[in-house]
Amino acid sequence: MPSTAKSADVSPPELNISSDKVAFIIEKAREFDVKEERSDPDSGSNPTDDGDTDILEDVPGDSTRQELFDAIRALNVDERNELIALAWVGRGTFSLDEWLEAVEAAQTEHGRRPAAYLLSLPLLGDYLEDGLDAFGIGIVDDSGRPESPSKADSA
Repeated sequence: MPSTAKSADVSPPELNISSDKVAFIIEKAREFDVKEERSDPDSGSNPTDDGDTDILEDVPGDSTRQELFDAIRALNVDERNELIALAWVGRGTFSLDEWLEAVEAAQTEHGRRPAAYLLSLPLLGDYLEDGLDAFGIGIVDDSGRPESPSKADSA
């Protein structure tokens, strides 16, 4: 007897974390990524004389890392797992078709210290933006126009 059941259409996965939250984390991650080791610990120079280059140095008490850490910690557990999975999709570790597996793996592998793990990824901002792009979501710039890596590359 032939089966009358139709093959189920596979719907794209749903992203439950707000793109605004992800955009903020992307911004903070990019600020954090450009930090470098202290190049002149005893400079004592005037910031106007050195072009404010000390702002790019990773110094104790710098708020950039803490702001990124706090933004990730402010997410609920499900959002944190999706954020990790989103970075993995953007990095190419998982495909969009493997979204549920990526979210599960995020919980299993990094459920206890997700912020520390995410801060250890050197291209976190790029990975997250590429992950959003896989979902067809572009970041909105200050002018209100969506930006997307794939659209920017084709222009």
